[in-house]
Amino acid sequence: MAMPQNLTGKNGFCFTQTLGFSHPSEAGRTFNTLSGQDACGTPLSNGTASSSTPSPSDSCAQPLCSPTPGEEETQFHGGIKYVSAEGEDLACGWGGFTPGCLQLFNTSKGVLFFLCVASFLQGMTVNGFINTVITSIERRFDLRSYQSGLIASSYDIAACVCLTFVSYFGGNGHKPRWLGWGVLVMGLGSLLFALPHFTTGRYEARSASEVEVCGGNQSLPCAQAASSLSSYRFVFMLGQFLHGMGATPLYTLGVTYLDENVKTNYSPVYIAVFYTAAILGPAAGYLVGGMFLNIYTEIGREIDMAPENTLWVGAWWIGFLGAGAASLLISIPILGYPQRLPGSQRYIVMRVSEAHQLKDGSHKKASDPDFGKTVKDLPRSVLLLLKNPTFIFLCLAGATEATLIAGMSTFGPKFLESQFSLSASEAATFFGYLVVPAGGGGTFLGGFLVNKFKLRCSGIIKLCLLCTVSSLLAIFIFFIHCPNMPMAGVTQMYGGSALPGGHLNLTAACNAECGCLQETYSPVCGSDDIMYYSPCHAGCKKVSETLRNGKKVYHECSCVERTLLPGPGDAEAGKCSSSCAKRPLLLFFMFVVILFTFLSSIPALTATLRCVSDRQRSFALGIQWIVVRTLGGIPGPIAFGSMIDKSCLLWQDQCGEQGSCYIYQNSAMSRYTLIAGLVYKVLGTTFFIVACLLYKPPPTESAPGSSDTSENGTSELQEDKPSLPAEEDI
Repeated sequence: MAMPQNLTGKNGFCFTQTLGFSHPSEAGRTFNTLSGQDACGTPLSNGTASSSTPSPSDSCAQPLCSPTPGEEETQFHGGIKYVSAEGEDLACGWGGFTPGCLQLFNTSKGVLFFLCVASFLQGMTVNGFINTVITSIERRFDLRSYQSGLIASSYDIAACVCLTFVSYFGGNGHKPRWLGWGVLVMGLGSLLFALPHFTTGRYEARSASEVEVCGGNQSLPCAQAASSLSSYRFVFMLGQFLHGMGATPLYTLGVTYLDENVKTNYSPVYIAVFYTAAILGPAAGYLVGGMFLNIYTEIGREIDMAPENTLWVGAWWIGFLGAGAASLLISIPILGYPQRLPGSQRYIVMRVSEAHQLKDGSHKKASDPDFGKTVKDLPRSVLLLLKNPTFIFLCLAGATEATLIAGMSTFGPKFLESQFSLSASEAATFFGYLVVPAGGGGTFLGGFLVNKFKLRCSGIIKLCLLCTVSSLLAIFIFFIHCPNMPMAGVTQMYGGSALPGGHLNLTAACNAECGCLQETYSPVCGSDDIMYYSPCHAGCKKVSETLRNGKKVYHECSCVERTLLPGPGDAEAGKCSSSCAKRPLLLFFMFVVILFTFLSSIPALTATLRCVSDRQRSFALGIQWIVVRTLGGIPGPIAFGSMIDKSCLLWQDQCGEQGSCYIYQNSAMSRYTLIAGLVYKVLGTTFFIVACLLYKPPPTESAPGSSDTSENGTSELQEDKPSLPAEEDI
């Protein structure tokens, strides 16, 4: 089948005349053609067998024609008209409003830009802002850790509930409308999440300045009953639920919409760019969210409290307002896109199926144009996917990788904070700098490699296997660790001797008369380079009015020994800085682990799209996301968290109840991280090996000229069909 030679625009369509695709059934219609030639004089050839069921290639094989009077069409400036095979309007706009200037964005690159913005906002909000502000929300609304855990889990719960419905019906419907409404719902969720700040009274922090130093009024009342503010957790859960509902179409229908509207060998690059934006979002969320947390939550109100204070609550809500407004705006252009882009028909013609071949031949059912349009086909669709072993093991491999990614994103900052003795904000910023080049670069590089080497499905799975083995070898770096900074009463005795049996002993002769409270944890670094639980536990009696390097300075600390002069020493607020010589090595191999973990993400996604039939792609992604979230995303942080908690040295004491962990034993944390990483990486490697061994590609055409791949990376369609001309880059 020869294609018109003048289709050489940015998206493959740049006309000087009207383009109309005529439905094959309209055989009686008179076409205005030049002796079977198109507008450029190129002979038009069909070359397809006659069939009662029209195929995509049939509609594309018809000559370019002038539509008959009465046929629905859309006129733009320059005389360009987009009409699909069924007379469907392919213009970009809203209803009858389709201005010509909008058609500049009616391309695959235009769709990619708006979807990238949407995925960036989703990643920044859900995986960035939420993780950054969760501690501030707990403090502001008197929430327990398990309650904030429910808030975080509401996103995944909503996604699991909606995935089957959205991917099945949206996959056979108008994808841009599903996507646009999803982004709009996501924006409403962000605005709802920020609402409690405006419906509650002012935040009144209980000043603990008088209990910081030795001899102060050492009494802090315990909160008796749960505050009424804790009821706002249901508002946060609803906001997260809306986030989950809105993001569901983005990573199922958005991926398949991109895949359907570009050439097969360009699809991994487009999807890689899309996912790279989704990974850069959380990094931006960490950085921007951390910046907002340095602003007091009650903007415009002066307060004598520094962000390092444990009672400080930053402006956690600003980011959600901005992200919500941006999501509402970006949903408008997405809603204006047509069901398929102009020119996408030829990519359908060019595409060669790489779906896994079932022994009973039941995979051919999915090729029926009417398959999947009704609810009765849902069980058969699920059954076809369950009978596809390659798809199943790719899902399981994705779940193991998702477990590691979820664990790393949740506890990566905590690992850096403990190993290198950083503050929470420093660790979050540090981790953001680590994830941007490793995660974002790995994601894009994975899609680039698939496109560069024009890998088929089996080759893509082997690439995933290579990446997983590489990250498996790099994860052995967790055999090494940085030593804990010495802390009086926690890692060593006040005199410097070892702490017997690992039991805490925060009271010594130098602070016995201070009456210090264990509830008041505010670490300080003495001039002897030893950390103390609080200024009171260091025996400090005075606090300086001037700051040193932006930190409070405490004087006359009886537990701190001066190195040169006799008498009590000084202490600075915050942790002592670590001078661990192994830091560069740890950071480098952590970078390698993150790089290769994300490097396999786009190839694995591409393999999933290739190993199922075209009509099941959206539904297959939906099922895969359910498996990944159920087996990886939801239990991943729980599994990593429970293992890391085993390495805790010092727990928070909330009026007799155990709270969060203050200090971890670095050696135990590295050991447990290594165990968890090895278990999931070995499982992932095994699943990729099995998927590769069980994959059964379609039989190659034995006819001459049909077994080789064309310049576009796709096999020729039939022996008697003229080859498709090489197209320009998208």
